[in-house]
Amino acid sequence: MALKKSEKDSVVAEVAELFSTSKMTVIAQFQGTTVKALQTLRKDAKQNGTKVKVVKNRLVIKAIQQNDTLKGADVSTLQGMLLYAFNSNDEVAAATDLNNFAKKNPTIQFIGGISAEGLFVDAANIKALAGLPSKNQLIAETIAMLLSPVHDITNALSGNLHALLDGVADAKAA
Repeated sequence: MALKKSEKDSVVAEVAELFSTSKMTVIAQFQGTTVKALQTLRKDAKQNGTKVKVVKNRLVIKAIQQNDTLKGADVSTLQGMLLYAFNSNDEVAAATDLNNFAKKNPTIQFIGGISAEGLFVDAANIKALAGLPSKNQLIAETIAMLLSPVHDITNALSGNLHALLDGVADAKAA
């Protein structure tokens, strides 16, 4: 069913808004993927703050041209049946969500991505991004690394105190 001009304008406005707030937009082909699988992808990705949309490329190009930052982005690869994954919280989450889904559904293939700065990122770099830990996981690992010396000192001191108390208890018993 064809969209009316007003409906197309609202889709372009929505996609332009998603591009302006997204830290990284990942683009993938989905030809051969079932509607049920796409619904599962949308549901799973939503948990990480990723919004997955299937929009005509012509409308996406109009949305990109409306954004001052993205005007210079390479749109020559936007051909065929594509889906767009937007995430405004995390640069890596959209790539990770699509990569996890692609492991079970090989019909999903990365085309690339568009960064918040308007740079086109190729498919190989998007796959590399998808392999990175999430932002929260990196923060947790950094905190654990910073707290490691504190835990080591605490463990060393508590170990010596236990040995000292055992020694004192043995001396009293003798």
